[in-house]
Amino acid sequence: MTAAPMLRLRKTALTALIVGLLGPQFALADDAHERALEARVAELEKIVNQLVEQNKAQAAAPRPVAKGSKPIQETTLAPGSAYDNTTVKVGGFIMTDLLATRTDSGNLADGAVSRDLYQPGAIPVGGKASSTFYDAHAKFSRFNVGIDSKTDKGDKIGAFFEFDFEGNALGSQVTTNLQGTTLRHAYVYWNNWLAGQTWTNFMDPNALPESADFIGVTDGTVFVRQAQVRYTTGGLTLAVENPENTFVDKAGVVTALGRNTMPDLTARYTWKGDWGFLGLAGILRQARFEAATGKTSDTGGGVSVMGKWNIGGHDDLRYALTAGNLVARYIGLGVAADAEVDPANQIDTRSGYAGYVAWRHVLDNNWRFNLMYAGNHFSNDSLYALATRSTQSWHANVFYSPLPKLDLGVEFMHGSREVTSGVDGDLDRLQFMAKYSF
Repeated sequence: MTAAPMLRLRKTALTALIVGLLGPQFALADDAHERALEARVAELEKIVNQLVEQNKAQAAAPRPVAKGSKPIQETTLAPGSAYDNTTVKVGGFIMTDLLATRTDSGNLADGAVSRDLYQPGAIPVGGKASSTFYDAHAKFSRFNVGIDSKTDKGDKIGAFFEFDFEGNALGSQVTTNLQGTTLRHAYVYWNNWLAGQTWTNFMDPNALPESADFIGVTDGTVFVRQAQVRYTTGGLTLAVENPENTFVDKAGVVTALGRNTMPDLTARYTWKGDWGFLGLAGILRQARFEAATGKTSDTGGGVSVMGKWNIGGHDDLRYALTAGNLVARYIGLGVAADAEVDPANQIDTRSGYAGYVAWRHVLDNNWRFNLMYAGNHFSNDSLYALATRSTQSWHANVFYSPLPKLDLGVEFMHGSREVTSGVDGDLDRLQFMAKYSF
């Protein structure tokens, strides 16, 4: 029963009750007493009628909803402080990976990140024995929440938060396989400004191809998420980002240091059209090393081109090319070091280049495949024999989507790594994945 009939029923019952209880007294009361009781009943009826009308008005009043969206709940997230015109989006996916890996020059350590995804800088080199092993995990499943609001004055404000489970192991694979959460994105935005952790402005993740591996074209792509302050106007984005350097010594040991006195400065401009998009990015950064004998620093930078070219109605070609000095930390999950440190603790920055190309072909609404190549090369002093000089990889995958948001994929990849001395090693991997997005 709706609220209006219920209130009318209560009004009638209330009137009958009052008359029933006071009826015997009406016959004995004088005219003044009788008129007072009638006035009281009329007042009660008026109050009930007001409640009925108020209920009708509230039911008919439209709730404020942003154009083209639906709120996750009818009330504000924080009554008294949140904006009425607010939408909340919850998303993510559940993904399971099954990997069979073979190396020809040594083993990948148990529990290493390179057992979960392709990490070109970790390919063993110089060994004499091959190794084959199988792994399975669901670590890359992720969850995110986005909040978007628009004020009465037209200002846009919101936030985005996302995590996955590629954190440190909290339980043995023998029993529970517990994994810690990993912060991927956490930022707020206000109109053209953004502050927090997200993709570096030196890359565009939309140019990355579809892959069963976590990244796929790892050798040739810039891939970094970090804290920053960013400003966007039209196709131009400018950012001040967190600095960090990697240094390699003659023993091949790579050390990461955050001793810089200036942030990394990035800029990117993107052109978009029916043909796809093209982005051009630049970076300026500092390398600073501290030791007991003193401090030394240098500056460097680079450029990156990335994009997608639509071919026909369904196919596309995705690509990227990055080159410069002191940009190695940004490439291939830190595949090489930014600079070399000599015995006198002086640094020598390293130059290099990296790139990839990927062709995506859609067979029909359910089937599609990708062919990809990625590679990089860095200039090393001959004294640094164990430093990574180059890596490259080939990938081929097929995806099948029997239902919307359900993806089943299989991928084969071959990767290789070479160090300055010329010693190299190969890695082959066959990977299956199942993912449901929500």
